[in-house]
Amino acid sequence: MAAYCLQGPYMWSLYRVQYGLPERLVALLFVTGFVSEGVASPLVGAWADQYGRRKLCLAFCVISTFTCILTFLPNLPTLILGRLCGGISAAILYTAFEPWLVSSASSMGQSSEDLSTIISHATLVNGFVASGAGIISNKLVATTIDFTSPLVVSGFLLVLGFFVILKTWSENYGDGGRSTATVLSQTGRLRQAWRIVCEDPALLTVGLTQTCFEGSMYFFAFIWVPSLQEVSRLNDLLPLGYIFASFMVSITTGSILYNTIVVRSKIKGTYSSLTFHAKFSSVICAVSALTFAICVASSYEDWRYLAFLVFEICVGMYFPVQGMLRGMLISKDYQATVVSLFRLPLMHAPFYLAYPRS
Repeated sequence: MAAYCLQGPYMWSLYRVQYGLPERLVALLFVTGFVSEGVASPLVGAWADQYGRRKLCLAFCVISTFTCILTFLPNLPTLILGRLCGGISAAILYTAFEPWLVSSASSMGQSSEDLSTIISHATLVNGFVASGAGIISNKLVATTIDFTSPLVVSGFLLVLGFFVILKTWSENYGDGGRSTATVLSQTGRLRQAWRIVCEDPALLTVGLTQTCFEGSMYFFAFIWVPSLQEVSRLNDLLPLGYIFASFMVSITTGSILYNTIVVRSKIKGTYSSLTFHAKFSSVICAVSALTFAICVASSYEDWRYLAFLVFEICVGMYFPVQGMLRGMLISKDYQATVVSLFRLPLMHAPFYLAYPRS
């Protein structure tokens, strides 16, 4: 997570300021990464279930390191290739790691309450790590006056993460894992996952919620820097690393809020837990929509920044809530495949970024 977040705060500034690319090309690069992620997600999910989630997590470290290397080369074809690789690595990050965790917890006989605690704590730790990554990236850029400097540290952490996963993680699979599979069998697996979704209205609702909410996260990833800069009262470049760190603190706050609410609610039984998390998810989506409405309506820097912070708090609550819903509704044999299936529609959302802003 630290390696991934180190790449985030200054990527827009790297393309726009240091490399001098026009905003349309910057948007194109972001779109390339998002589309790559959307296309790769279903295949990555099927491969994770089929060939092993640990293997895909190792592949994430390798591909992300390659992405960092390509980003150092300031020519458009190489940058596009880097964004393609970045999209694939992001697809792995969001479709292989959580199913590995859920399957491992299930294999160890953990209850749904224990799983909820594990996921919320993981989100909490990720928030602290990401906050630290934002601060470090800000310090690195301020010291080196080079937007590529966080990528060096990111590459080092990815290599370290590769060996940690290699030495300490056990492998787990979905239904039919360990077998050799053709592209046709992977397509059949996706069709089977879609049938599972269609037969369960609750699961379909959870999937559509994932598509809509994570689509808004895609837009946010591109717009937060230019949106704050256009209303900024500062003449110099904003301290993007610190702002990013504050976003990550907000995600951590959201995770803490989720954990506190769950503990105080004293949920008992799978059905009660399912109902509670479904209602919780609805509230998160409503509040998130309100934050974007405030951002659009207000031209004040403070209000936009505050709205973004609240949105990130919602993100911090969204991941454990959504993780619990998926853990209760999706069989572990098809979990990565079903999760990735609903990431496919996300590839269409980023095309709106390529349109010039008025």
